[in-house]
Amino acid sequence: MARMARVKSKTGIYHIIWRGANRQEIFHDDEDWMKFLDSLKKYKAKYGLIVYAWCLMGNHVHLLIKEGNEDISITMKRIGVSYVMYYHWKYRTTGHLFQGRFKSENVENDGYLKKVVRYIHQNPVKAGMVNHADEWKWSSCLGYYGGNSHPKGMLDCDFILRMFSVESTLAIDSFKEFNEMKNDDKCLSYRVNRRRLSDEEARHEIKKLLGSIEIAQVKSLPKIKRDELLRKVKEIDGLTLRQAARILGVSLSLLFKA
Repeated sequence: MARMARVKSKTGIYHIIWRGANRQEIFHDDEDWMKFLDSLKKYKAKYGLIVYAWCLMGNHVHLLIKEGNEDISITMKRIGVSYVMYYHWKYRTTGHLFQGRFKSENVENDGYLKKVVRYIHQNPVKAGMVNHADEWKWSSCLGYYGGNSHPKGMLDCDFILRMFSVESTLAIDSFKEFNEMKNDDKCLSYRVNRRRLSDEEARHEIKKLLGSIEIAQVKSLPKIKRDELLRKVKEIDGLTLRQAARILGVSLSLLFKA
């Protein structure tokens, strides 16, 4: 059955979520985070995107973007292909990195636009990664607070800040108060993963999943049985692939391909 075409946003603004296939991590170090953002900036300049907000988590991405001079689906495909090519080259992997095409919702009014910005910025807070939104390096929050967000020149925050005040300092202060307000925002029906497990917690969860099989035995199991278990391990909420590989004594590549 053919996929349904996306309903076009009347404002051209979309909240976009891209997830890793099988909930796998898509960023493993600073170079990965920066590569994705640099690719986004490149295509922003080339196709006239307006980037209102972003937040990169370990296994998914949130973007708030206004379509440029080509269909948003085409532009996002360019960004995705660019990052996937880099990822496969760096980690010597193959196959799908993202879970199908990205999810999106139309943002049709100013009230919801502000709500989505807050939802995006609070993702790492609600996931237990940081205590305050501006502590997360890989989001646009710091740029809204008058600081520097990476990469320089990508964030388009003036339009939203002016909704709070035409005076710069007051706008930032008012936005910050709104952005840090406790809320139960649920945008695009996406469940935020809980905080990352510590190694001790991760080891405990893996042992529960393996049952009578010892952790040290996993890498020596027949391929079919081993891959079946590795796929289940990847589903453990809060467990990173790098943690799983280290605890199980297998390579990241083996986990990616399972």
